Amino acid sequence: MWNLARSAASNARRLRRFSSAIPRPSIVHKRGADILHDPWFNKDTGFPLTERDRLGLRGLLPPRIISFEQQHDRFMESYRSLEKNTLGQPHTVVSLAKWRILNRLHDRNETLYYRVLIDNIKDFAPIVYTPTVGLVCQNYSGLFRRPRGMYFSAKDKGEMMSMIYNWPAHQVDMIVLTDGSRILGLGDLGVQGIGIPIGKLDMYVAAAGINPQRILPVMLDVGTNNQNLLDNPLYLGLRQPRLEGEEYLSIVDEFMESVFTRWPKAIVQFEDFQMKWAFQTLQRYRKKYRMFNDDIQGTAGVALAGLFGSVRAQGRPLTDFVKQKIVVVGAGSAGLGVLKMAKEAVARMEGNAEQAASHQFFLLDKNGLVTKDRKEIDPAAAPFAKNPGEYGLTEGSSLLEVVKKVKPHVLLGLSGVGGVFDEEVLKAMRESDSPRPAIFAMSNPTMNAECTAADAFKHAGENIVFASGSPFENVDLGNGKVGHVNQANNMYLFPGIGLGTLLSGAHFISEGMLQAAAECLASYMTDEEIEKGIFYPSIDHIRDITAEVGAAVVQAAVADELAEGHDDIGPKELRLMSKEEVVEYVTRNMWYPIYSPLVHD
Repeated sequence: MWNLARSAASNARRLRRFSSAIPRPSIVHKRGADILHDPWFNKDTGFPLTERDRLGLRGLLPPRIISFEQQHDRFMESYRSLEKNTLGQPHTVVSLAKWRILNRLHDRNETLYYRVLIDNIKDFAPIVYTPTVGLVCQNYSGLFRRPRGMYFSAKDKGEMMSMIYNWPAHQVDMIVLTDGSRILGLGDLGVQGIGIPIGKLDMYVAAAGINPQRILPVMLDVGTNNQNLLDNPLYLGLRQPRLEGEEYLSIVDEFMESVFTRWPKAIVQFEDFQMKWAFQTLQRYRKKYRMFNDDIQGTAGVALAGLFGSVRAQGRPLTDFVKQKIVVVGAGSAGLGVLKMAKEAVARMEGNAEQAASHQFFLLDKNGLVTKDRKEIDPAAAPFAKNPGEYGLTEGSSLLEVVKKVKPHVLLGLSGVGGVFDEEVLKAMRESDSPRPAIFAMSNPTMNAECTAADAFKHAGENIVFASGSPFENVDLGNGKVGHVNQANNMYLFPGIGLGTLLSGAHFISEGMLQAAAECLASYMTDEEIEKGIFYPSIDHIRDITAEVGAAVVQAAVADELAEGHDDIGPKELRLMSKEEVVEYVTRNMWYPIYSPLVHD
């Protein structure tokens, strides 16, 4: 059964429209320098002679016409030269230099930018997405050169309905929204958090083939409580403390109403909201609008796929997941989202969600183990609070004590605290009740990872399976053995969730659609790969993975009777499609970057 998704993915690769077929001419109402300054239409030196003549470009460009492939190779040569020239420089300096060269291309020529990104996704995803995007957000006010996306602030209350029509695109399919309150593990970065929606939407284009003319990154600026930003003369956001309570929610309400008034079929992904607002806005809007929270639901799905993989790595049937003891460090929106989805999975297998939560899950925050003795316990954490005395543990027991007494099968970190899985904790995992203990250090960016891959294999043992949120190199264990590093990153799921929702026409995103996405990712890997400790696929195959996940989401939407269809494909046609036909349908609707003619021959 585990090979079904891989087989379908192979079929999807054969169906991809990665060809040089000439599309229909684009409609352009510009001429001359205005075209060269529009990154969507600009082809740099790639304009053919007919377009140079008819669009007033002759004389504005060097005479030689360079093909798309030559432009691609020329950029990559410049990029490799940058890598060579920055050897030995600090990592942050090199990372920002790489981001700048890509950003300049993005500002100038979007088609070439996305082709470069897709063709070199393994190299460039860590630059446009995590971990470099965190560094970009920290420095965004100084890096800012030209606007990208939209900014709605607390000062715009009452004006958002008219503001939304300032965006030039007639149709928007995908919106990523942040308020900058909890950017990765870096905390409150205010308006500088706009880098996250930009990076996420780059991944939507690269992985899911969402048309870049139909994406919209949005910053909801309600102030910041970061005093360093408020004191920074270059800071570009509102210089005021964050709104709270009903004042805050009224701003989000107005934004959501404005967006869905203009684009009723758009999908909004909430990103990097602090925990209290992440859960509250999810509950407030999830049945009313097409939206989801990636930190809660996307992270949970990716983690669940990895947890299923860890069961398979033990040589056990998936039904043994109900017996796995899982310690989660981090009681924020991501950690609680993982526990909630894992609990739902156990409930489906065992039929008793409450017993599952009290028996196998252990939740720790900065104050230690969460038990029912905890005062002022967060309502979202309450279902996972332990009874005092279980395993000899008490309220606030340390992570080391919990690991030693519980002997968990899985140690999963979403704490944002770098190095919290220290040598003692990792060595304690050698006594795990699992023959192949699983260690998930999922916090981003890299400096916030709970441990490194090298430390995990060194201290916890060579038989572990390891996953992290940010990329690490595989570990050389000697004697020809390799400790495989899995990147448990949301990029494996959120593009497929968004694409599948769009193409199904579902009017909201159900738990069934999210579970289907996670189960699809879990089933993608072969038994041979799982045995080696590989339970997430290579990012090189991200479009194939997204096609599979998107198809699973479409089918779940049909099963949940939520699908309303998309464009000329209605709900009846979707119901009659086989699995392979749904994958083909999803793949056929992925945008791929090639230059479109701007004039008729």
